[in-house]
Amino acid sequence: MRPILRLMIVLLLAAVLSPAGAMSVTFINPGKSSEMFWHTSARAAEEAARALGVDLELIYLERQHLAALEVVRGLAARPAERRPDYVMLVNEGGVAPEALRILDEAGLRTLLVYSGIQGAQERALVGTPRDTYRHWLGSIEPRAEEAGYLTAKALIDKGREARAFGPDGKLHLLAIAADRATPTSIRRSEGMRKAVEEAGDAVLDQEVFGAFSREKATEQSAWLFQRFPHARLVWAANDQMAFGAMASWEARGGQPGHDAWFSGINTSGEAMKALRSGRLTALSGGHFIVGAWAVVMLYDYHHGVDFADSEGLELSASVFPLFSVRDAGTFERRYGKGHFDAIDFRRFSKVHNPAITRYDFGFRQLLKGRGTP
Repeated sequence: MRPILRLMIVLLLAAVLSPAGAMSVTFINPGKSSEMFWHTSARAAEEAARALGVDLELIYLERQHLAALEVVRGLAARPAERRPDYVMLVNEGGVAPEALRILDEAGLRTLLVYSGIQGAQERALVGTPRDTYRHWLGSIEPRAEEAGYLTAKALIDKGREARAFGPDGKLHLLAIAADRATPTSIRRSEGMRKAVEEAGDAVLDQEVFGAFSREKATEQSAWLFQRFPHARLVWAANDQMAFGAMASWEARGGQPGHDAWFSGINTSGEAMKALRSGRLTALSGGHFIVGAWAVVMLYDYHHGVDFADSEGLELSASVFPLFSVRDAGTFERRYGKGHFDAIDFRRFSKVHNPAITRYDFGFRQLLKGRGTP
């Protein structure tokens, strides 16, 4: 079945079956239902919705970003009583300007999540929230540069400890970014470059773009290791690309964590295991939780507490911790199977807790147990 047709069937069924009465939110998820990060993002959002009594409709785009426009047209075409109260939209593939226009004309209130408006061209088309498109409420994005900075800094610190200097007295680092256009990729690389510049004794030999692909990173790192024989630090923009680089290092007879050091970003079980075993030196992640925080914000907004009053309209959320080995064990025990029912998301709602003046979106609090019964 063609993907667009499948999406339209999902929309039709949702329109027929969705219960009336509860506050309703549609989350247009750009990833694949089988993709760990986006599946985990959806699970966290679903648990926040369950805790707050929100009716959450989830639609996966299966990585076909332009299909978002078909989805929003379908939402706009629904009878008024079957439209969601709010839409959570990810601006991947630059779909936001046209999607916001469609949604605004239909009177559908929208929050951009994970990826907001990018660059001057998009900004010229949409302006600022609640202005050109008055039903565009705002956005919340993870501060992606933090993940890049924290992992690169930890990697450099480990290189110093291991005395992994080249003949020139410098630590030589290779970077495997995702791509040249995705805002998340760009910002993670910016954080990495900042850490290298601050270090003084580290140099970035080369940055390549692995498209978040383990296989591509395996191929790229094989020739990078040949080209830069003194490089012993490998920074990767996600966990899968780190594993690809590890595989090519091992194919050369090397041992990750012993004679070369690797970093990654994400919270997969494989990444947590690699951190605990020492094969992975530095790991950051937890940004999947942004979807759940978006549900909390919309819940509060719906009940009269507007995030714009204290947080602003376009939020850059500091959500990334640098995981320690102990953190990895804690994460696996509490959330490793994608179960977030231990988190009482009502504790983070300003409606339920009037004493809260500003949201705390950091993932560290969830590792410490805050938000759990």
